[in-house]
Order: sequence, then structure tokens, then C-alpha cells
Amino acid sequence: MDKSGFIPVSGGRLYYEGSGEGPPLVLLHAGVANLRQWDPHVPAFAERYRVIRYDTRGYGRTETDHVEFANRADVGAVLDHIGAEAAHVLGCSRSGAIVLDFAVEHPERVLSLIDVAGGLGGYDPGLPEDVTAAGDAMDKASEVALEAKDWVRLSELETAYWVDGAGQSADRVDPALRARAYDWIYTTYAAEKEEGIPQRLDPPAVTRLDRLTMPVLVIVGALEEPWTMATCRYLAETVPGARLEVFEGAAHLLNLEQPERFTRLVLDFLATA
Repeated sequence: MDKSGFIPVSGGRLYYEGSGEGPPLVLLHAGVANLRQWDPHVPAFAERYRVIRYDTRGYGRTETDHVEFANRADVGAVLDHIGAEAAHVLGCSRSGAIVLDFAVEHPERVLSLIDVAGGLGGYDPGLPEDVTAAGDAMDKASEVALEAKDWVRLSELETAYWVDGAGQSADRVDPALRARAYDWIYTTYAAEKEEGIPQRLDPPAVTRLDRLTMPVLVIVGALEEPWTMATCRYLAETVPGARLEVFEGAAHLLNLEQPERFTRLVLDFLATA
């Protein structure tokens, strides 16, 4: 199976690409990327799984109206479209929170869950101000750039924080990787796409982690910013049987910094799950 197209959802349509045959594996991209984030891994994944990846609303080729929607419901719509009762699901960054929301709301539809440097709805690690200072400064500068629609400045800020890593130098990562990520970020902002009005899960996922009875793998880079690192550690420590893997020398887009290790880890985990 190797195809692409659009999946109709309430108030929009999701652009997706599918490859391979076997148990379904759904991949959701980070907020600083699009479905192209998974290009290095799809060939290997597709040898054993039916791989489905899609652009979430506001990204890539997906289209949405200005309507209320739930990202977690879109995950269910994707499974319905491919005729899958359940799937392995993997989400990175903001999509880590999305797949967690889907898993606690519909645990029967999740064969296993992989959270890559993801968030957790309703969780506040309570970090001191000196630890969050760099992130707070980035948020303030980003708000100014966003208000001014200075997409170049905003893209530079997000690339420095999320791709280089908080407090890291701009030459830490492969220049080609950095340029590719910058282009993803800039293209998303410059398109000024309609994003819709996402609705939060209530009660939030952090209060419902006991519903995660499927195998869970949490992956995070050792150079990750403090909030995400604390969240990933909390998730791995709180969910019974969850496994934590830390990628030394990697930041937020760890799968692109260390693609071979990431591919092996995910395939090994799915084989046991």
C-alpha cells in the first residue's frame, strides 16, 4: 500500500500519506514540522507496518475551516478512514499530547503508544523561574514577532530554541537539518493557514493516566528544554510499565538528529508490544 490523499473530517480535510502493509502505525509530527518529519523512517517502518502519517490542522497540505474541533478526534477519523479498529500511535512534541489525549479517551483503539518529547495535558512540573527563564524569554520574543507577523524572526527564534536546543549553539546540529527545520517553520507561518479552534480534553489527560494500560515508550533528548524533559520523566514514572529512553546529545527533533537509532528503537519496541 502506497498512497496519499485527503481524509474528510468535521470542518476540513487531512492530507495523509500511507505506505506498507501490516498492523497500522500512525505518526503525528511536531509543531515545528509537518509529516515530512518522518521521511527518514517510513521505508523501514513500512517493511513491517501499514504506516499512516498526516498533516495536523494548520500544517502542510491539510485544510480546515474556522471551526471547533478536537485533534484527538482527528486521530480517530484517520483510523476510521483506513478501516482500523486500533493502531500503534506515535506523536512528537505537541502531537505527543494529542496521542496521549486520544489514548486516555479511547484506550481500546491504541495498541501501543510512543511519546517523543511530548506534552501532557493539564500537567505543570512546577519548575522554578530560573530554570524556565530561557523558555519564558523565547515565549515573550515570539509573541512580539507573531504580533508583527515577522515570520523570519519568529522562525529564527523557534529554530534556535527547538532545533539547536535551549542554550545550545547554532552550529551544534547538521546545517542541512537546521535549514530543513527552519523551512518547515517559516513555511507554516508564512502560509497563514486557518488553524481552526482546537478543544481541550476535559478532564485533562494528566488526571486519567491510569487508562494507559497499553505498552508505552517515552523518548526524549538529553538536550531537551526543561519543561518537556520534566514532563517526559513524569509520564514515564507515573504510567505503570512505561519505558523511558534518553537520546544523549540530542534536542527536540531527536529523530532527525539520530535517525538510525530512532528507527531501531521504535521497531524493537513495536516488536515486543
